[in-house]
Amino acid sequence: MLFDNWQGLLRVILVGCLAYIMLVIVLRLSGKRTLAKLNAFDLVVTVALGSTLATVLLTKGVALLEGIAAFALLALLQFIIAWSACRYRVVARFAKGKPRILLADGQMIDGALRAERVSKDEVKAAVRSAGIGDLGQVAAVVLETDGSLSVIGNDRAGARSAWPSEHVR
Repeated sequence: MLFDNWQGLLRVILVGCLAYIMLVIVLRLSGKRTLAKLNAFDLVVTVALGSTLATVLLTKGVALLEGIAAFALLALLQFIIAWSACRYRVVARFAKGKPRILLADGQMIDGALRAERVSKDEVKAAVRSAGIGDLGQVAAVVLETDGSLSVIGNDRAGARSAWPSEHVR
C-alpha cells in the first residue's frame, strides 16, 4: 500500500520531470492566454492540462510522448478558439459569456441573481471583500465571464452612475 517497487517510483520521478518540463515549454510557446481563465474555455484547458499531467505521471499505459501530444493539442485548441473569438463574432458568442450586473446603485437585481444562480449573501460577501460596508456605496457588482464578482464603488462625490438597461436584463 505504501510502496510497490523502485521501478514504479523511478518511472514517476523520471516521467514527471520530463512531462513537467515539456508542459512548461508548451505553455511558454502557447502564451499567457492558455492559463488566463478569462472564460469557461480557458478554465477547461487549465483543468485538462492538470488532468493530463496527472494521467501521464500515474498511468503506466500512457507514454510520455502521448502526454506531450495531448499538452500540445490542448494548447493548440485553446489558441484556435481564442484567435477565432477575436475575429469572428459567432465564435465569440459561443466561446465567451457576457458579464452580468447583479447589483446596480446599491440595489440587488433579483432576476439577474436568479438567472445566474448567485445568492444575495454571495454578493454581500464580495462587497465586504472589496472593503465596502454598505450596499448604498456600491455602484455595481458584476458577475464576470470567469465567474468572479467585481465590485465597483460609487465615486467620492456620491454621484450614482446610471447603468444601461441592456446590462441589467
